[in-house]
Amino acid sequence: MRSETPPVVTVVGIGAGGWQDLSGTARTRLADAELILGGPRQLALLPPDATSAARRPWPTPLLPALPCLFEAERDRRICVLASGDPMFHGIGATLARVLGPDRLRVLPHPSSVSLAAARLGWDLARADVVSLVTAPVASLGRALNPGRRILVLAAGADTPAAVAGYLTTRGFPKARLTVLEQLGGPDERVLTGSAGDWAMPSGDPLNVIAVECGDGPALPVVPGLPDGAYESDGQLTKREVRAVTLAALAPAPGELLWDVGAGSGSIGIEWLRSHPACRAVAIESDAGRVATITANAAALGVPGLRVVHGPAPEALDGLPVPDTIFIGGGVTRDGVLAKCLEMLRPGGRLVANAVTVESEAVLAGAYARLGGELTRLTVQRGSPVGGFTGWRSFMPVTIWTVTPMTAPRQTTVTPMTAPRETTVTP
Repeated sequence: MRSETPPVVTVVGIGAGGWQDLSGTARTRLADAELILGGPRQLALLPPDATSAARRPWPTPLLPALPCLFEAERDRRICVLASGDPMFHGIGATLARVLGPDRLRVLPHPSSVSLAAARLGWDLARADVVSLVTAPVASLGRALNPGRRILVLAAGADTPAAVAGYLTTRGFPKARLTVLEQLGGPDERVLTGSAGDWAMPSGDPLNVIAVECGDGPALPVVPGLPDGAYESDGQLTKREVRAVTLAALAPAPGELLWDVGAGSGSIGIEWLRSHPACRAVAIESDAGRVATITANAAALGVPGLRVVHGPAPEALDGLPVPDTIFIGGGVTRDGVLAKCLEMLRPGGRLVANAVTVESEAVLAGAYARLGGELTRLTVQRGSPVGGFTGWRSFMPVTIWTVTPMTAPRQTTVTPMTAPRETTVTP
C-alpha cells in the first residue's frame, strides 16, 4: 500500500574527492537510502561498502523518464548523487521542477566554479560563468570583452581546444587559458597557455576553463551595436534606430520576443544579448537572410536564437506565445499585423517600424484604432562633402509601440499619446 506522502528525495552533491569529502549528514543519508540514482561517474565515487542501497544509473533520455521513475519508486528512500552543487546547472534544479521543492532535500558540495575561483584567487562575484555542457562554444561570445574573466563549464575533454579556437577567431588570441581538471580530487591537474598558441592534448573530461580575455575587440553591452558587427545585404536596422527600438521593446529577463521580418537578425540578437534568460524567435522568408541571421547570432554570442524560415503570418502558427513582438518587415502584408496582435499574450507589447508611405499608413490606422505611441525618428550622419563635412540623412523611420487593450478603440477616440518626432544627429 502506497503512502499518501512519499519520503523526501535527498540530493547529495559530490566532488572529485568522493566519499571522504562528504559531510556526515550526506554520508548518513546515503547509508540509509534504499535506492541511489546518479550518473556512472558519480556512482563510481561511492565505496562498495558505503551503503547497501541499490545503485541505478540515470535512464536515457533522462527528462521524459523522470516522472514515471519517481512515481514507481515513490515509497522508497531515494538519494540522488549530483556533481558539485546540484542547484548550479545540475540535476537538483531539474528535480525541483519535476517533483516540486517540497519533495527535495539538497545537500550541496562546492560547485566546480567555486573550486576554480578558490584555486585561482578570483573574485567569483566579478567573473562571468558560461556553461558549454549543452550549449555551442559560440555561447561564449556574449561574455567576451577586454579584461573580462570568464569561467567556462566544459562539455568534455575537447572543450578547451574548442574554446581556444573560438577566442582566436573572435580576436582574442592572447587570452590566457587555465584548464583545471578533477578539481578537489587526487588527480587534480592544472594546464595553462594562450588561446592562439594552444596545443595541449585532450585531457580529463571533467574540467573547468578559466579565461582571462586580456586585449581584444570591445562590444557594448547596451543596445545599438555598430552596424559593422553584422553581416547584411542592406536589410539592417541602423544602430541609432536599433537602440531606440530596443528601448521601446524593453526586454526583461525570461521574456520571449518574436522578430517578424528579421532581415539580418539584429533586433532579436540584441534582445538576447540584454540578458541570458531572454528568448527570441526570428521569422524571415528569405533563405539567404535566414543563413545570415544564424551566422550573426553565432558571431555575437547568442546561438540560441531560433530562426524560422517562412513568410508571416503563415510562419507564426505553432510558435510559443510571445511576450513582445517586433515587426521590422512585412507589416503591409495581409494578415501580419492582425495575426501578431491576436497571438500576443495579454499585457504584452508590440513594436512595429515603417519606412515607406504604405507601411506608415498601416501603422497610422492601427494607432487610430488601438492608441499607443507613435514616433518618427530621423537619423543624420556626418559625411565628406568635398573637403568639408555635411549631414547625410537616412530614410525616416516611424515606430509604433502599443500594449493592446482588451477591445480595440474606435477611430473617433483621441489617441492615448500624441505623435512625436525625434531627430538624432550623431
